[in-house]
Amino acid sequence: MGLVTPDEPRYAAIGRAMALSGDWITPRLWGQPWFEKPALLYWMTASGFRLGLNADLAPRLPVALLSLAFLAFFWWRLRIEWGARVASYAGAMLATSAGWLAYSHVAVTDLPLAAFFSAAVLLSMPWLARQDRALLPAAAACLGLANMAKQLVPLVLFLPVLAFGWRRLRDWLRPAPLAAFAVCALPWYILCTLRNGSEVPRVLFVEQAFSRFSSSSLQHVQPWWFYFPMLLLLLYPWFPLLVSPLFARRFTGSPGDSRIRLLAGIAIFGFAFFSASLNKLPGYLLPLLPALCILMAIGLTRSERPWLAAIAPVTLLGALPFLSGIAPNVLAHGLRLAKIPWREGALWLIAGGIVGAILVAFPSFARRYAFGTAAALAGIGFLWFQIATFPEFDVAASARPVWLARHPQCAPKVTRGVLYGLYYYSERPLPPCPVLDPDTIRVVR
Repeated sequence: MGLVTPDEPRYAAIGRAMALSGDWITPRLWGQPWFEKPALLYWMTASGFRLGLNADLAPRLPVALLSLAFLAFFWWRLRIEWGARVASYAGAMLATSAGWLAYSHVAVTDLPLAAFFSAAVLLSMPWLARQDRALLPAAAACLGLANMAKQLVPLVLFLPVLAFGWRRLRDWLRPAPLAAFAVCALPWYILCTLRNGSEVPRVLFVEQAFSRFSSSSLQHVQPWWFYFPMLLLLLYPWFPLLVSPLFARRFTGSPGDSRIRLLAGIAIFGFAFFSASLNKLPGYLLPLLPALCILMAIGLTRSERPWLAAIAPVTLLGALPFLSGIAPNVLAHGLRLAKIPWREGALWLIAGGIVGAILVAFPSFARRYAFGTAAALAGIGFLWFQIATFPEFDVAASARPVWLARHPQCAPKVTRGVLYGLYYYSERPLPPCPVLDPDTIRVVR
Protein backbone atom coordinates (compact mmCIF):
# COMPACT_ATOMS: atom_id res chain seq x y z
CA MET A 1 0.00 0.00 0.00
CA GLY A 2 1.04 3.60 -0.47
CA LEU A 3 1.94 5.86 2.40
CA VAL A 4 -0.98 6.63 4.73
CA THR A 5 -1.90 8.98 7.61
CA PRO A 6 -0.72 12.61 7.79
CA ASP A 7 2.60 11.73 9.48
CA GLU A 8 4.05 9.01 7.26
CA PRO A 9 4.39 11.03 4.02
CA ARG A 10 5.80 14.03 5.88
CA TYR A 11 8.46 12.01 7.72
CA ALA A 12 9.33 10.20 4.48
CA ALA A 13 9.63 13.50 2.62
CA ILE A 14 12.08 14.79 5.23
CA GLY A 15 14.21 11.66 4.92
CA ARG A 16 14.21 11.89 1.13
CA ALA A 17 15.27 15.57 1.32
CA MET A 18 18.20 14.58 3.57
CA ALA A 19 19.29 11.92 1.08
CA LEU A 20 19.09 14.31 -1.86
CA SER A 21 20.70 17.33 -0.20
CA GLY A 22 23.35 15.56 1.85
CA ASP A 23 22.37 17.72 4.85
CA TRP A 24 21.82 15.17 7.64
CA ILE A 25 21.56 17.81 10.37
CA THR A 26 18.61 20.10 9.55
CA PRO A 27 15.32 18.28 8.80
CA ARG A 28 13.45 20.03 6.00
CA LEU A 29 9.86 19.45 4.98
CA TRP A 30 9.28 20.67 1.41
CA GLY A 31 12.11 23.13 1.69
CA GLN A 32 11.36 24.50 5.16
CA PRO A 33 13.12 23.52 8.44
CA TRP A 34 10.98 21.08 10.45
CA PHE A 35 11.85 20.32 14.07
CA GLU A 36 8.91 18.25 15.35
CA LYS A 37 10.99 15.10 15.90
CA PRO A 38 14.68 14.22 16.28
CA ALA A 39 16.51 12.80 13.31
CA LEU A 40 16.69 9.01 13.84
CA LEU A 41 13.72 8.07 11.64
CA TYR A 42 14.79 10.60 9.01
CA TRP A 43 18.27 9.05 8.92
CA MET A 44 16.77 5.59 8.49
CA THR A 45 14.63 6.80 5.57
CA ALA A 46 17.51 8.72 4.00
CA SER A 47 19.63 5.57 4.16
CA GLY A 48 16.88 3.70 2.30
CA PHE A 49 16.88 6.30 -0.47
CA ARG A 50 20.68 6.30 -0.65
CA LEU A 51 20.51 2.51 -1.18
CA GLY A 52 18.26 3.05 -4.20
CA LEU A 53 14.93 1.93 -2.71
CA ASN A 54 11.73 3.38 -4.17
CA ALA A 55 9.39 5.92 -2.61
CA ASP A 56 7.39 3.28 -0.71
CA LEU A 57 10.20 0.95 0.41
CA ALA A 58 12.81 3.53 1.39
CA PRO A 59 10.83 4.82 4.41
CA ARG A 60 9.35 1.46 5.45
CA LEU A 61 11.97 -1.23 4.91
CA PRO A 62 14.39 0.18 7.54
CA VAL A 63 11.56 0.19 10.11
CA ALA A 64 10.58 -3.40 9.22
CA LEU A 65 14.19 -4.58 9.49
CA LEU A 66 14.56 -2.85 12.87
CA SER A 67 11.39 -4.62 14.02
CA LEU A 68 12.79 -8.02 13.01
CA ALA A 69 16.16 -7.29 14.62
CA PHE A 70 14.47 -6.29 17.87
CA LEU A 71 12.32 -9.45 17.92
CA ALA A 72 15.48 -11.57 17.64
CA PHE A 73 17.15 -9.52 20.39
CA PHE A 74 13.97 -9.74 22.49
CA TRP A 75 13.97 -13.57 22.34
CA TRP A 76 17.69 -13.76 23.08
CA ARG A 77 17.55 -11.57 26.18
CA LEU A 78 14.43 -13.28 27.54
CA ARG A 79 16.04 -16.67 27.03
CA ILE A 80 18.96 -15.51 29.20
CA GLU A 81 16.73 -14.01 31.89
CA TRP A 82 13.81 -16.46 32.06
CA GLY A 83 14.50 -19.40 29.77
CA ALA A 84 13.49 -20.51 26.29
CA ARG A 85 9.81 -21.10 27.08
CA VAL A 86 9.14 -17.56 28.31
CA ALA A 87 11.22 -16.19 25.42
CA SER A 88 9.23 -18.18 22.85
CA TYR A 89 5.82 -17.33 24.34
CA ALA A 90 6.59 -13.60 24.65
CA GLY A 91 8.31 -13.39 21.26
CA ALA A 92 5.44 -15.14 19.51
CA MET A 93 2.84 -12.89 21.14
CA LEU A 94 4.71 -9.67 20.38
CA ALA A 95 5.48 -10.69 16.79
CA THR A 96 1.83 -11.56 16.10
CA SER A 97 0.15 -8.69 17.96
CA ALA A 98 -1.82 -6.24 15.85
CA GLY A 99 -0.03 -3.20 17.23
CA TRP A 100 3.52 -4.41 16.69
CA LEU A 101 2.71 -5.66 13.19
CA ALA A 102 0.88 -2.50 12.18
CA TYR A 103 3.68 -0.16 13.27
CA SER A 104 6.29 -2.41 11.66
CA HIS A 105 4.64 -1.60 8.32
CA VAL A 106 4.63 2.21 8.52
CA ALA A 107 7.43 4.77 8.67
CA VAL A 108 6.62 6.66 11.87
CA THR A 109 8.64 7.12 15.06
CA ASP A 110 6.70 4.76 17.33
CA LEU A 111 8.46 1.51 16.49
CA PRO A 112 12.04 2.88 16.66
CA LEU A 113 11.16 4.37 20.05
CA ALA A 114 9.60 1.10 21.28
CA ALA A 115 12.49 -1.06 20.04
CA PHE A 116 15.33 0.99 21.53
CA PHE A 117 13.50 1.81 24.77
CA SER A 118 12.62 -1.85 25.35
CA ALA A 119 16.18 -2.87 24.51
CA ALA A 120 17.43 -0.44 27.17
CA VAL A 121 15.05 -1.97 29.73
CA LEU A 122 16.09 -5.54 28.92
CA LEU A 123 19.78 -4.66 29.08
CA SER A 124 19.17 -3.12 32.51
CA MET A 125 17.77 -6.35 33.95
CA PRO A 126 21.13 -7.84 35.09
CA TRP A 127 21.96 -4.59 36.90
CA LEU A 128 18.62 -4.56 38.68
CA ALA A 129 18.47 -8.27 39.56
CA ARG A 130 22.14 -9.18 40.09
CA GLN A 131 23.98 -5.85 40.42
CA ASP A 132 25.81 -6.64 37.18
CA ARG A 133 26.91 -3.36 35.60
CA ALA A 134 28.48 -4.83 32.47
CA LEU A 135 25.55 -4.04 30.14
CA LEU A 136 24.79 -0.54 31.43
CA PRO A 137 26.76 1.22 28.65
CA ALA A 138 24.78 -0.73 26.03
CA ALA A 139 21.53 0.10 27.86
CA ALA A 140 22.49 3.79 27.97
CA ALA A 141 23.31 3.74 24.25
CA CYS A 142 19.89 2.25 23.44
CA LEU A 143 18.23 4.87 25.63
CA GLY A 144 20.11 7.55 23.71
CA LEU A 145 18.87 6.13 20.40
CA ALA A 146 15.32 6.02 21.79
CA ASN A 147 15.76 9.68 22.68
CA MET A 148 16.76 10.30 19.06
CA ALA A 149 13.45 8.75 18.03
CA LYS A 150 11.15 10.80 20.28
CA GLN A 151 13.01 13.26 22.48
CA LEU A 152 11.88 13.17 26.16
CA VAL A 153 9.31 10.34 26.04
CA PRO A 154 11.73 7.40 26.54
CA LEU A 155 13.47 9.23 29.38
CA VAL A 156 10.16 9.59 31.21
CA LEU A 157 9.20 5.96 30.54
CA PHE A 158 12.60 4.84 31.88
CA LEU A 159 11.99 6.41 35.31
CA PRO A 160 10.68 3.12 36.84
CA VAL A 161 14.04 1.46 36.06
CA LEU A 162 15.86 4.17 38.01
CA ALA A 163 13.25 4.12 40.79
CA PHE A 164 13.54 0.36 41.35
CA GLY A 165 17.34 0.62 41.47
CA TRP A 166 17.61 3.95 43.23
CA ARG A 167 20.14 2.67 45.77
CA ARG A 168 22.66 2.14 42.96
CA LEU A 169 21.95 5.15 40.75
CA ARG A 170 25.65 6.03 40.82
CA ASP A 171 26.22 3.13 38.44
CA TRP A 172 24.49 5.15 35.70
CA LEU A 173 26.72 8.14 36.38
CA ARG A 174 29.93 6.25 35.65
CA PRO A 175 31.90 7.44 32.59
CA ALA A 176 30.98 4.52 30.31
CA PRO A 177 27.14 4.81 30.54
CA LEU A 178 27.25 8.61 30.41
CA ALA A 179 29.55 8.57 27.38
CA ALA A 180 27.42 5.95 25.60
CA PHE A 181 24.25 8.00 26.09
CA ALA A 182 25.95 11.26 25.14
CA VAL A 183 27.49 9.86 21.94
CA CYS A 184 24.14 8.48 20.76
CA ALA A 185 21.86 11.34 21.82
CA LEU A 186 23.62 14.68 22.07
CA PRO A 187 25.59 15.44 18.86
CA TRP A 188 22.55 15.97 16.64
CA TYR A 189 20.77 18.22 19.19
CA ILE A 190 23.91 20.34 19.59
CA LEU A 191 24.72 20.63 15.89
CA CYS A 192 21.12 21.30 14.85
CA THR A 193 20.74 24.01 17.51
CA LEU A 194 24.03 25.65 16.55
CA ARG A 195 22.96 25.71 12.93
CA ASN A 196 19.31 26.78 13.40
CA GLY A 197 19.20 28.62 16.71
CA SER A 198 16.75 28.49 19.62
CA GLU A 199 13.84 27.45 17.40
CA VAL A 200 15.10 23.84 17.64
CA PRO A 201 14.71 23.36 21.43
CA ARG A 202 11.56 25.48 21.47
CA VAL A 203 9.76 23.27 18.94
CA LEU A 204 11.21 19.96 20.10
CA PHE A 205 10.72 20.38 23.82
CA VAL A 206 8.27 23.19 24.50
CA GLU A 207 5.85 22.78 21.60
CA GLN A 208 6.09 19.05 20.85
CA ALA A 209 6.86 17.58 24.27
CA PHE A 210 5.29 19.73 26.97
CA SER A 211 2.48 21.22 24.88
CA ARG A 212 1.52 17.76 23.63
CA PHE A 213 0.79 16.86 27.24
CA SER A 214 -1.45 19.83 28.01
CA SER A 215 -2.40 21.80 24.88
CA SER A 216 -5.37 21.11 22.59
CA SER A 217 -3.73 22.86 19.63
CA LEU A 218 -2.10 19.68 18.27
CA GLN A 219 -5.42 18.13 17.13
CA HIS A 220 -5.03 14.78 18.94
CA VAL A 221 -7.24 15.42 21.99
CA GLN A 222 -8.92 12.26 23.30
CA PRO A 223 -10.86 11.40 26.50
CA TRP A 224 -9.07 9.91 29.52
CA TRP A 225 -10.37 6.39 28.81
CA PHE A 226 -9.09 6.34 25.21
CA TYR A 227 -6.20 3.98 25.90
CA PHE A 228 -8.26 1.22 27.51
CA PRO A 229 -9.77 0.03 24.20
CA MET A 230 -6.61 1.02 22.31
CA LEU A 231 -4.45 -1.28 24.46
CA LEU A 232 -6.76 -4.20 23.73
CA LEU A 233 -6.62 -3.41 20.02
CA LEU A 234 -2.82 -3.20 19.99
CA LEU A 235 -2.56 -6.55 21.84
CA TYR A 236 -5.13 -8.28 19.63
CA PRO A 237 -5.58 -11.29 19.67
CA TRP A 238 -3.58 -11.87 22.87
CA PHE A 239 -5.17 -9.33 25.22
CA PRO A 240 -7.31 -11.92 27.12
CA LEU A 241 -4.00 -13.27 28.44
CA LEU A 242 -3.45 -10.05 30.38
CA VAL A 243 -5.22 -11.79 33.25
CA SER A 244 -2.86 -14.81 33.17
CA PRO A 245 -0.34 -13.35 35.67
CA LEU A 246 -3.15 -12.81 38.17
CA PHE A 247 -4.13 -16.48 38.27
CA ALA A 248 -0.77 -18.15 37.68
CA ARG A 249 0.69 -20.27 40.44
CA ARG A 250 3.94 -18.91 41.90
CA PHE A 251 3.63 -15.67 39.93
CA THR A 252 2.66 -13.57 42.91
CA GLY A 253 4.68 -15.91 45.12
CA SER A 254 7.96 -14.42 43.90
CA PRO A 255 7.98 -10.97 45.48
CA GLY A 256 11.77 -10.90 45.34
CA ASP A 257 11.91 -10.95 41.56
CA SER A 258 12.57 -7.28 40.92
CA ARG A 259 12.50 -7.88 37.16
CA ILE A 260 8.81 -8.80 37.21
CA ARG A 261 7.95 -5.89 39.45
CA LEU A 262 9.87 -3.57 37.12
CA LEU A 263 7.96 -4.77 34.05
CA ALA A 264 4.65 -4.27 35.84
CA GLY A 265 5.82 -0.83 36.99
CA ILE A 266 6.76 0.19 33.44
CA ALA A 267 3.38 -0.94 32.09
CA ILE A 268 1.34 0.76 34.83
CA PHE A 269 3.38 3.96 34.94
CA GLY A 270 3.49 4.26 31.15
CA PHE A 271 -0.23 3.68 30.79
CA ALA A 272 -1.02 6.26 33.48
CA PHE A 273 1.40 8.78 31.97
CA PHE A 274 -0.04 8.51 28.46
CA SER A 275 -3.61 8.56 29.77
CA ALA A 276 -2.92 11.77 31.67
CA SER A 277 -1.76 13.47 28.46
CA LEU A 278 -4.39 15.55 26.69
CA ASN A 279 -3.21 14.47 23.23
CA LYS A 280 -3.39 10.74 22.53
CA LEU A 281 -2.56 8.52 19.57
CA PRO A 282 -2.70 4.70 19.55
CA GLY A 283 1.00 4.29 18.74
CA TYR A 284 2.06 6.04 21.94
CA LEU A 285 1.38 2.77 23.82
CA LEU A 286 3.69 0.69 21.61
CA PRO A 287 6.70 0.86 24.03
CA LEU A 288 4.56 -0.89 26.67
CA LEU A 289 3.78 -3.95 24.53
CA PRO A 290 7.09 -5.84 25.04
CA ALA A 291 6.80 -5.57 28.83
CA LEU A 292 3.18 -6.73 28.76
CA CYS A 293 4.03 -9.68 26.51
CA ILE A 294 6.77 -10.75 28.93
CA LEU A 295 4.35 -10.61 31.87
CA MET A 296 1.75 -12.63 29.97
CA ALA A 297 4.39 -15.19 28.98
CA ILE A 298 5.61 -15.60 32.56
CA GLY A 299 2.02 -16.00 33.70
CA LEU A 300 1.43 -18.72 31.09
CA THR A 301 4.54 -20.70 31.99
CA ARG A 302 3.56 -20.68 35.66
CA SER A 303 -0.11 -21.57 35.19
CA GLU A 304 -1.46 -25.07 35.75
CA ARG A 305 -3.18 -25.40 32.34
CA PRO A 306 -1.47 -23.01 29.93
CA TRP A 307 -2.97 -24.72 26.89
CA LEU A 308 -6.45 -23.47 27.84
CA ALA A 309 -5.22 -19.93 27.24
CA ALA A 310 -5.12 -20.68 23.51
CA ILE A 311 -8.91 -20.70 23.24
CA ALA A 312 -9.49 -16.95 23.61
CA PRO A 313 -6.86 -15.75 21.07
CA VAL A 314 -7.98 -18.31 18.48
CA THR A 315 -11.60 -17.23 19.02
CA LEU A 316 -10.64 -13.60 18.46
CA LEU A 317 -8.70 -14.51 15.31
CA GLY A 318 -12.06 -15.56 13.87
CA ALA A 319 -12.87 -11.85 13.61
CA LEU A 320 -10.09 -11.16 11.08
CA PRO A 321 -12.33 -11.55 7.99
CA PHE A 322 -14.86 -9.22 9.63
CA LEU A 323 -12.11 -6.70 10.49
CA SER A 324 -10.76 -6.91 6.96
CA GLY A 325 -14.12 -5.73 5.66
CA ILE A 326 -14.38 -2.64 7.87
CA ALA A 327 -10.73 -1.63 8.37
CA PRO A 328 -10.28 0.36 5.11
CA ASN A 329 -13.27 2.59 5.88
CA VAL A 330 -12.14 3.05 9.47
CA LEU A 331 -8.65 4.09 8.31
CA ALA A 332 -10.05 6.47 5.70
CA HIS A 333 -12.96 8.04 7.61
CA GLY A 334 -12.67 7.07 11.27
CA LEU A 335 -14.59 4.61 13.43
CA ARG A 336 -17.60 6.87 13.95
CA LEU A 337 -18.46 7.03 10.24
CA ALA A 338 -17.82 3.36 9.48
CA LYS A 339 -20.79 1.02 9.10
CA ILE A 340 -20.14 -2.05 11.22
CA PRO A 341 -22.09 -5.30 10.55
CA TRP A 342 -22.15 -6.59 14.12
CA ARG A 343 -24.06 -9.78 13.30
CA GLU A 344 -21.47 -10.84 10.77
CA GLY A 345 -18.74 -10.17 13.33
CA ALA A 346 -20.51 -12.31 15.92
CA LEU A 347 -20.75 -15.22 13.47
CA TRP A 348 -17.05 -15.04 12.71
CA LEU A 349 -16.25 -15.01 16.44
CA ILE A 350 -18.40 -18.10 16.96
CA ALA A 351 -16.49 -19.84 14.17
CA GLY A 352 -13.21 -18.90 15.83
CA GLY A 353 -14.48 -20.18 19.16
CA ILE A 354 -15.29 -23.55 17.61
CA VAL A 355 -11.76 -23.81 16.22
CA GLY A 356 -10.33 -22.86 19.62
CA ALA A 357 -12.44 -25.49 21.38
CA ILE A 358 -11.31 -28.16 18.92
CA LEU A 359 -7.71 -27.12 19.50
CA VAL A 360 -7.83 -28.03 23.20
CA ALA A 361 -10.26 -30.93 22.90
CA PHE A 362 -7.44 -33.46 22.70
CA PRO A 363 -5.40 -33.14 25.93
CA SER A 364 -2.21 -34.82 24.69
CA PHE A 365 -2.07 -32.52 21.66
CA ALA A 366 -3.17 -29.43 23.59
CA ARG A 367 -0.49 -29.75 26.28
CA ARG A 368 2.30 -29.76 23.70
CA TYR A 369 1.10 -27.77 20.74
CA ALA A 370 -1.90 -25.58 21.66
CA PHE A 371 0.00 -22.31 22.11
CA GLY A 372 2.30 -22.91 19.15
CA THR A 373 -0.71 -23.66 16.96
CA ALA A 374 -2.45 -20.49 18.16
CA ALA A 375 0.65 -18.42 17.36
CA ALA A 376 0.95 -20.03 13.93
CA LEU A 377 -2.72 -19.32 13.22
CA ALA A 378 -2.15 -15.71 14.27
CA GLY A 379 0.80 -15.37 11.90
CA ILE A 380 -1.10 -16.97 9.01
CA GLY A 381 -4.18 -14.88 9.77
CA PHE A 382 -2.29 -11.59 9.75
CA LEU A 383 -0.46 -12.56 6.56
CA TRP A 384 -3.83 -13.20 4.93
CA PHE A 385 -5.12 -9.90 6.33
CA GLN A 386 -2.20 -8.05 4.78
CA ILE A 387 -2.68 -9.67 1.36
CA ALA A 388 -6.44 -9.15 1.41
CA THR A 389 -6.69 -5.72 2.99
CA PHE A 390 -3.61 -3.66 2.19
CA PRO A 391 -4.71 -3.12 -1.45
CA GLU A 392 -7.99 -1.77 -0.04
CA PHE A 393 -6.05 0.50 2.32
CA ASP A 394 -4.16 1.75 -0.74
CA VAL A 395 -7.40 2.72 -2.49
CA ALA A 396 -9.21 4.10 0.55
CA ALA A 397 -6.51 6.04 2.40
CA SER A 398 -3.41 6.56 0.27
CA ALA A 399 -2.66 9.17 -2.38
CA ARG A 400 -0.57 6.76 -4.43
CA PRO A 401 -3.39 5.44 -6.71
CA VAL A 402 -4.47 8.99 -7.56
CA TRP A 403 -0.91 10.03 -8.27
CA LEU A 404 -0.12 7.01 -10.45
CA ALA A 405 -3.37 7.32 -12.40
CA ARG A 406 -3.46 11.07 -13.08
CA HIS A 407 -0.31 12.82 -11.82
CA PRO A 408 -2.48 15.77 -10.71
CA GLN A 409 -0.89 19.21 -10.79
CA CYS A 410 -3.21 20.61 -8.13
CA ALA A 411 -4.57 19.28 -4.86
CA PRO A 412 -8.31 18.54 -4.60
CA LYS A 413 -10.17 18.86 -1.33
CA VAL A 414 -9.14 15.68 0.50
CA THR A 415 -8.13 14.55 3.98
CA ARG A 416 -4.78 15.68 5.40
CA GLY A 417 -3.31 12.20 4.96
CA VAL A 418 -4.15 12.06 1.25
CA LEU A 419 -3.10 15.69 0.73
CA TYR A 420 0.34 15.15 2.27
CA GLY A 421 0.61 11.92 0.30
CA LEU A 422 0.06 13.85 -2.93
CA TYR A 423 2.76 16.28 -1.87
CA TYR A 424 5.10 13.37 -1.19
CA TYR A 425 4.58 11.49 -4.44
CA SER A 426 4.75 14.70 -6.50
CA GLU A 427 7.83 15.78 -4.49
CA ARG A 428 6.42 19.27 -3.95
CA PRO A 429 3.43 20.99 -2.34
CA LEU A 430 0.62 21.24 -4.89
CA PRO A 431 -1.58 24.35 -5.20
CA PRO A 432 -5.28 23.84 -4.40
CA CYS A 433 -7.43 22.95 -7.38
CA PRO A 434 -9.86 25.61 -8.65
CA VAL A 435 -13.46 25.00 -7.59
CA LEU A 436 -16.39 25.82 -9.86
CA ASP A 437 -19.04 27.86 -8.06
CA PRO A 438 -22.38 26.70 -9.59
CA ASP A 439 -24.22 29.89 -8.51
CA THR A 440 -21.97 32.41 -10.22
CA ILE A 441 -20.39 30.12 -12.84
CA ARG A 442 -16.96 31.45 -12.10
CA VAL A 443 -13.73 29.97 -10.87
CA VAL A 444 -12.98 30.65 -7.21
CA ARG A 445 -10.07 29.61 -5.03
